[in-house]
Amino acid sequence: MQPEAVWPGAQVVLRLPSGYHAVHEIKPNTTISLGKYGNFQCNFLIGRPYHYTYEILDHDSSSDSSGLRIVPPTELYSDIKDDEAMTPADLEEEDQAGTDGKGARAQFEILDQKGEVLLRTNRNIVDDARSQTMTMEEIEMLKAEGKGSGKDLIAKILDSHSALDQKTAFALAKYTLRKTKKYLRRFTVLPLDVPLLARWIMTEKDASKTMELREETLALIGSWSNVHFMPPPVGEEQNLSGIVGQGRWLVVDETAGLLVAAAAEKLAILHPQYQQETRPTATQVDGAVSVPSDDVIQSQSEVSQRPQPRPSIRKPTFASSNTITVVHANAQPNLSLLRYFGFDAANPAPSHPLTRHLKTISWLQLLHPEDDNACTEPENVAPEVVQTWKSGKRSNYYRKRRRWERTVAVVSNTQHGGFDGLVIASPMSTPTILHHLVPLLRGAAQVVVYSPSIEPLVELADLYSTQRRVAYFNDPPAPEAMPTEDFPVNPTLLLAPTIQTISCRPWQVLPGRTHPLMTGKGGAEGYVFIATRVLPAEGGVEARGISKKRKGKVEDMGKEACESRSGKVMRVHDKEMMES
Repeated sequence: MQPEAVWPGAQVVLRLPSGYHAVHEIKPNTTISLGKYGNFQCNFLIGRPYHYTYEILDHDSSSDSSGLRIVPPTELYSDIKDDEAMTPADLEEEDQAGTDGKGARAQFEILDQKGEVLLRTNRNIVDDARSQTMTMEEIEMLKAEGKGSGKDLIAKILDSHSALDQKTAFALAKYTLRKTKKYLRRFTVLPLDVPLLARWIMTEKDASKTMELREETLALIGSWSNVHFMPPPVGEEQNLSGIVGQGRWLVVDETAGLLVAAAAEKLAILHPQYQQETRPTATQVDGAVSVPSDDVIQSQSEVSQRPQPRPSIRKPTFASSNTITVVHANAQPNLSLLRYFGFDAANPAPSHPLTRHLKTISWLQLLHPEDDNACTEPENVAPEVVQTWKSGKRSNYYRKRRRWERTVAVVSNTQHGGFDGLVIASPMSTPTILHHLVPLLRGAAQVVVYSPSIEPLVELADLYSTQRRVAYFNDPPAPEAMPTEDFPVNPTLLLAPTIQTISCRPWQVLPGRTHPLMTGKGGAEGYVFIATRVLPAEGGVEARGISKKRKGKVEDMGKEACESRSGKVMRVHDKEMMES
């Protein structure tokens, strides 16, 4: 569950007027720089709720006022608020009258055969750079001297435009919006969630690191994989002593942890728990933000950043339900994006939910655990001997034992199977992945595979097609011979293979100007393969039951049947007459 306010150590998203997003970590007594929009201290945001819009004010040495001002909703939506309701006819009359009330804009209108106005246009307006009389040097000087948030500068730029009265209402609004995005010093604080993180990486970062996984495709994967929270059984033991709970998902993630984060968010184990009662909160005085003293901020930040003592345990503790098991090909999984949610895979915090609900296992540990050094039991020394060792050697011994116990517990739990679903996003050969992981799923489990292109998924759908399944039944290969060239996977384990795609493209919807936005970033379309795990029936299938006579049929089953053979009619009576 996401926190309701901004706390130290949290990752927040700052939405700028230009439409771009900036991700920053809230560190007390530090400064956040937003480039041309200015900078401010992190202390101004600590304790404040999300979704507030702030203006960056210039620092004034003569006063102790804050560098941020909360923008009220009445000011945010003042440009779209209609004080007086106007009908389309009134708007048309006002548009025809022009600014001087004498129809000065009639030459910029499109008329039909009857002389009625169909659409206003700026076709005859010449876009000349000399229309703006204010130079760039003057604009930079006003920016350096300005004390507000940029609204005065925008007003002066509009006043200095010599052809502003010739613009249509749409052109004027578009010009004003462009200058507002460039010079207005505002930002909105948003909580960082998985869809926003995916959009930020796709539009402003290197999308290839996440296999160009879009937020709408991520939602489609989460919907078909059926990842959801399941309450743990009452009185369960929180360890891996043979207990297999519900809500266990298997994930192959090569998107730097984005797929794992999406699944963890649906399981309500992604965001850490913040101690709100120990955090300092900011207050608002006359629209400006004030913060607690620096001593309070410093003391609270030291407490929050102080490493928590780890529990002294000998056996690994895990949750038996609502778990995610990540299968990876390297020595350590690439889950770097989870750091935006306060989780470090190399050094997990004991208080984070993912520490107990996220398990990692390599392909070598899953298929050949005897060949992996981490699965080899270290030397078992008697406790009385261990107590005679030095502290460093003793700690190293216990650390190796705990790491071995944790690895063996995860391998045993994974090989046990019974997972509720499988989600794959990897450039590896998908048939080889499914050959080893599909048998670990329970019946009716969902299998979801993501690929930036459709060709690998078309080949995968053919491997599980009906024709391939019929050929497998007619000439089944030996189990020890699998996989073969004709059957890389067992086609009887998955049913109803389907390929889907989804695209969410922003459009500009205006009368006569409806078209897709041309400034969007391209990339892979993204496709999703979906199938359902089934358990093949063992042995022959027989139909059993009590047959009932249907209404409307002749009850006399001894009615003659006619069969034509070589022009002759053979009459056959019922079975009793034939036997007599």
